[in-house]
Amino acid sequence: MVDPITTGNISSNAAAKGKTSLGKDDFMRLMISQLKNQDPLNPMDGTAFSAQLAQFSSLEQLTNLNDYMKQSIDANAILTQSINNTLITNMIGKEVKITGGNLKVNGQDSMTIGYTLPAEARSAQLKIYNEAGGLVKIIDGIPTSSGSSKLSWDLTDNNGNKLPNGKYKFEVDATNLSGDKMRLDLFKVGLLEGVRFTENGTVLIVNGSEYSISEISEVKNPH
Repeated sequence: MVDPITTGNISSNAAAKGKTSLGKDDFMRLMISQLKNQDPLNPMDGTAFSAQLAQFSSLEQLTNLNDYMKQSIDANAILTQSINNTLITNMIGKEVKITGGNLKVNGQDSMTIGYTLPAEARSAQLKIYNEAGGLVKIIDGIPTSSGSSKLSWDLTDNNGNKLPNGKYKFEVDATNLSGDKMRLDLFKVGLLEGVRFTENGTVLIVNGSEYSISEISEVKNPH
């Protein structure tokens, strides 16, 4: 007599082929093997076989539902990206605010940078550093009132020399009325000149430099 094929046998075969779980095809093969190899003198109990059929039906429905959900999620992602791309192109020519103190000098004549103070400051000083960390510019006498302030930097160093293209960063040292150092937010402002769609996401071109959408905190009409 041939030994019946058990779930353990099928699971072992599936594991040997690199599978970690049974699919509906494996489940069907299991039931067919049980029918083919059952003992004619001791056939499979009808109730047990009906239970297996019910399990197979449930498995198939769950598999189909899972496939449908994956297709639906993919379709929604494509639709959302398409809508976002359309909306972003309509922003070209708008003034955008970009968070952070990192700067990209790329042949511009000037750059608008700014900061937001949570309260009135006693003093404030703006410092600009090159990529190597060297201090290249200090601007004193900047606004100390609470809220956002913007400054136009002509991209020159402390000696009035035009700085070369490259990466820079700026920070603002501010102290409150009690003399304690203040925490504040930094940003830069520019016109959105274009949009580039890449395999890694959408890139916004502002003042000749590229930024990701996540860096944009505000969009408005230029003054």
